[in-house]
Amino acid sequence: MQTHTLAQFLATPAGREADAILRACVHCGFCTATCSTYQLLGDELDGPRGRIYQIKQVLEGQTPTRITQGHLDRCLTCRACETTCPSGVRYARLVDIGRHLVAQQVDRPWSERLRRSALVRVAADPRRFGALLRLGRWVRPLLPAALAAKVPRWRPAGAWPAPRGRRRVLVLAGCVQSVATPLTNAAAARILDALGIDLIRRPQAGCCGALAYHLEAQPEGLDAMRRNIDAWWPEIEAGAEAILITASACASMVKDYGELLGDDSVYAARAARVAALARDPAEWLTTLDLTALGQPGHGRRVAFHAPCSLQHGQQIRGVVESILSRLGFVLTAVPDAHLCCGSAGTYSLTQPEIAGQLRTNKLAALQSDAPELIATANIGCQLHLEGGSRVPVVHWLELLDPGTGLAVDCRR
Repeated sequence: MQTHTLAQFLATPAGREADAILRACVHCGFCTATCSTYQLLGDELDGPRGRIYQIKQVLEGQTPTRITQGHLDRCLTCRACETTCPSGVRYARLVDIGRHLVAQQVDRPWSERLRRSALVRVAADPRRFGALLRLGRWVRPLLPAALAAKVPRWRPAGAWPAPRGRRRVLVLAGCVQSVATPLTNAAAARILDALGIDLIRRPQAGCCGALAYHLEAQPEGLDAMRRNIDAWWPEIEAGAEAILITASACASMVKDYGELLGDDSVYAARAARVAALARDPAEWLTTLDLTALGQPGHGRRVAFHAPCSLQHGQQIRGVVESILSRLGFVLTAVPDAHLCCGSAGTYSLTQPEIAGQLRTNKLAALQSDAPELIATANIGCQLHLEGGSRVPVVHWLELLDPGTGLAVDCRR
């Protein structure tokens, strides 16, 4: 694509990066076939190709409007377009840059600013989010059904095995997941314990930074990344083999630390090292002998929802399904598995109508082949789907957890 990016933007690293990304696009339109919002809304401006043109126009001097901002806001950043793009266009990075440029020129209504600020300050802080969640659970019986469905039920995490001086792997505690579904990381610790590996927690390693970074609070997001690096670094120097990140969206973000902090003279080298050590559980487990876990599946029918951050962001496809099949689970059919469920970080809160439609479509696909359970690999998808599903929704690691057998009561 030919560009005429203004000199003022070409003078900045982000502007030069955006210009290079735009030049890689050949405007073929293959991306529209896999874009969830384009498929749902049918508007070219709500598809990758249309959004690319809008960002190009801003870089070439056209003044953006609230309409421009709305089209960029409606992007899920699911990255399905990147999976299908024959030219390797780094669309997600372009959208991050474009949203930031538009935010500098277009004022949001106070209600949007308040909501976004609250999400950054509350959801990214486990203490604040934990207090809010405890309150929500306490008043849950009094809430309207639609609102009550958004409050996840408490499920105890169980015991975390004590380190025994064996191979060591770090884990990201996270923000929402550490409070809403602590069972996920505890299950990972028990699985690795059965396989002869110690999973090490560093309490200071909290939010991965994605929540703030994608809500136009980039300085706060970068600070969260630096805090995690500082928290992990002593263990890395002591020989930790990897950093296991059980939320696929967080894993996708941590793997980008090297790039996002590449211009930071203090953190660049350490950020690159952390990014190189970051692993999704599926990547790590597929390298291990899983015999010690036995056959926990016993033929149970499971529909696996592959989060966009797993299959498009990290480009990990079919690995979780392979592990579950090897361990005795029967994977049911999921039509249009490449489409987004509508969670997309905070998207289900900032774009609830579109997110609700996408969830309805995704649940219809997941439940179409009569599974006993729906398993996924990301906390956001898990909570979003759970709020509308008649079938229990769990993190796939729970199915392997030797501490509780099959770990899931299908009657709940």
